[in-house]
Amino acid sequence: MEIANHTFAEATSAAPFLDYAICVDASNRPANHVGDWPVQGQAYAVRVVESRTEGIDLVHVLGFEGEAPYFNAFAPHRFEFIERMWLN
Repeated sequence: MEIANHTFAEATSAAPFLDYAICVDASNRPANHVGDWPVQGQAYAVRVVESRTEGIDLVHVLGFEGEAPYFNAFAPHRFEFIERMWLN
């Protein structure tokens, strides 16, 4: 997957599971970030995707919308993974 805004349908068509994570760090929002931003303590459905440009894993919050260059991708240290739900 490329870095882009991901929907639930796109995420589950690529892999038959959803990961859930709690935002543990919502601080330091970049000044040029345009779009949704996670709320600390809130749980989200997410997908971890390797960034082609940065070479690191990024957490995409499913259903969030954002503009380039961030889209809906966040650094992994901002989230604590709590559950993986397999879809049958």
